Amino acid sequence: MSTATVLDREEYVEQAYLFRTVRERLADNQAVQDVLVRVHEELLSSTRLPYAVQFLVSELKHTGLVANGFAKLPHYFTAFQTFVVKQAEDERSRFPMPTAFLVLEREAAYRAGTPTKPGLFVYQFETIARNRLGYLDGLEAMAADPFYDADWRAYFDALRKQVGETDFSDLVYRRSEWFAIEERRRNPAYVPSLPPIFGEKEGKIAKASRARDPLYLFAALQRQLGYPEVPRYRVRDDAATKLDTVMAKLRELEMRIKLAEGELRGSVDLSQFGKPDLLKDDD
Repeated sequence: MSTATVLDREEYVEQAYLFRTVRERLADNQAVQDVLVRVHEELLSSTRLPYAVQFLVSELKHTGLVANGFAKLPHYFTAFQTFVVKQAEDERSRFPMPTAFLVLEREAAYRAGTPTKPGLFVYQFETIARNRLGYLDGLEAMAADPFYDADWRAYFDALRKQVGETDFSDLVYRRSEWFAIEERRRNPAYVPSLPPIFGEKEGKIAKASRARDPLYLFAALQRQLGYPEVPRYRVRDDAATKLDTVMAKLRELEMRIKLAEGELRGSVDLSQFGKPDLLKDDD
C-alpha cells in the first residue's frame, strides 16, 4: 500500500478551505455528506482534492464514516488526518467533529505556509494531549507522515516508551541544538549520541519550561515561534448543545436507513464507490 506524500502548496490551501467549509456548515446543522456533495464544485479543479471529495462522498454513502474514506486514500490524506477524524467518529469519544475539522484546517493552513518539523510535531502532539486522543495510536499515525525524516521517526519510537514518564520539556530540551551547545561549553569534545532535531530556540524555551505544565510550553512555542494554536474544545452542557447532538445522530441514522432501504431494493450500485483514477497508485 502506498503512503501519503508531501503535497504541493495548492493542495493544502484547498484542504484548509474544505475543512473550514465543512466545519462552518456543520455548525449550521448540515449533514457531512450534504456538505461534501455541495463543496465539491467549489474546490480548485487543478488540484486532486475534488476527486478525493468525490471518493469521500461515495465511501460515506457506503459505510456512514468519513474516516474510512480518508484511510482508503493514504497517498493523499495522511495517517494523522485519518486518525483525527476517526477519533471524532468514535461513539465513545467526546471529541466533536467540528473540533476535528478545525484541527485539520489549522494543520493544512500551516503546511501551506513555511512549516517546520518541530512546529508540525508540537501541533500534532498537543492535539493528542489536549483532546486525550491516545498517545500510542496518535504517535504511530504521526510517524507515518512523509514530512518527517528517519531521525524523527526514531524519535517517535522512543517517545512511545517515554511519554507519561519523562517531563515533556525534557524530551524536547535534550534533543535540541541548545542542549548540545550547553554540553560543549562544559566539554568541547562532546558529541550527542543522537542527532538534535529541535533548534536552539525550541531548546531554550523547553529548558525554561521544565517542571511546569506542558501546556505552558506549547503556549510559549506558539507565542515565540509562531507555531499553530491547537483548538481548545470547551464542553458545553446546555439544552441547545444537547439538541444539536440529538439532531446530528438523527441525521446519521436517517442516512443509514436510506442506505439500507436502497440495498433491500437492490438499487445501490456499489461499483460507484471505486477509487478515482487520478488518486490511484502509480504503477
